[in-house]
Amino acid sequence: MKLSISRRAMVAGSAALALGPGPLRSARAENGTNGVTDTAIRIGQSAVFSGPAKDFGVDYRAGIKLYFDRVNKSGGVNGRKIELVTYDDAYDPAKTAVNTAKLIDEDKVFALTGYVATGNLAAAMPLAEKAGVPMFAPLVGTTSFRTKTNRYLFHVRAGYDLELRKIISHLSTIGIQSIAVVYQDSAFGKSNLATCEELAADHKVKVVKTFPLAIAAEDAKPVVAGLADAKPGAVLMIMAGRMVEVFMRDYRASGAGAPLYTLSVGITDAAGSAKRLDGKLAGLVTASIVPPPQAQRVPIVADYQHDRAEFGEKIDSYTALEGYIVARVMVEGLRRAGKTLTRDSFIAGLESIGSTRFGDFPVEYSAKNHNGSTFVDLEMYTRDGQLRR
Repeated sequence: MKLSISRRAMVAGSAALALGPGPLRSARAENGTNGVTDTAIRIGQSAVFSGPAKDFGVDYRAGIKLYFDRVNKSGGVNGRKIELVTYDDAYDPAKTAVNTAKLIDEDKVFALTGYVATGNLAAAMPLAEKAGVPMFAPLVGTTSFRTKTNRYLFHVRAGYDLELRKIISHLSTIGIQSIAVVYQDSAFGKSNLATCEELAADHKVKVVKTFPLAIAAEDAKPVVAGLADAKPGAVLMIMAGRMVEVFMRDYRASGAGAPLYTLSVGITDAAGSAKRLDGKLAGLVTASIVPPPQAQRVPIVADYQHDRAEFGEKIDSYTALEGYIVARVMVEGLRRAGKTLTRDSFIAGLESIGSTRFGDFPVEYSAKNHNGSTFVDLEMYTRDGQLRR
């Protein structure tokens, strides 16, 4: 396709949601291109806000907005309020590309944040890099985005390789020597399946069978039947959102008893999942890349819950807490960039953070490391959707 970025942006069909103080397009960048004025910084987001995976985008945006609201109430960053412009891409990478072009060409955003899913990030990054627009903290842990430092891409969450390593190391430690993997039939699933197989070999855990499952699957019975034949010691799910529920419903109904493990993106609406699965969520082990949202002994969680109460935010989840942490780290980079804010000074500001703890949550950046956190823990769901260590 030879359409320019501007032309692609013109055909965007998503509705923008302006999140932040004041009219969305009342401010114009000082030089007309970088999303910064004397009073505002415009940040863009394309994420999934509709369909079966919408909890990721809705909760992530809620957490990001919550901290931006806190900062704006305190006067902003170096006197500038933060405006968040968001578009729904419905989990479709093609829509992500259109939205990203619109954010860059028409909304003139300073930076991008809060993108969701591997394929969607892959669709957006060439546009961001070409325009020199930083991409901050996508909800993506895929290893291929982390092996080389990209000047314009910064992560906060730990990579899926670290989550998989934690799970497989745990399985090896407790004596489980064979696993089956059910993976999402997408770039996310396939890429992380390869990482999983490499890590399993390192820990001498045999992958006896792998099964793809469609994102919109409503029936996992064929996969469950295949698992019965494979007889794995445990089942690892490399999937995100409601398809995890579909698989668990059919797996539990079959009477199979192998323990189940999932990545941090497996369950987003824990209370809803527990209700829909009628208690059968119990026993699912998940990797977690932020502390529990109720663990107010952790300073950043206490801040998050305080701000939820003050600003009336009803959403409360691991993903919302992750968004809150992401916004806090991003704001630190903006502060370090100084009053004369440019994209170069923002990148330099983030890289100057070094090894730092944000309310006891560890993050590390440098000119050679944009990977952020390495925090990973394992927790187990109860029948009502609570998590226990």
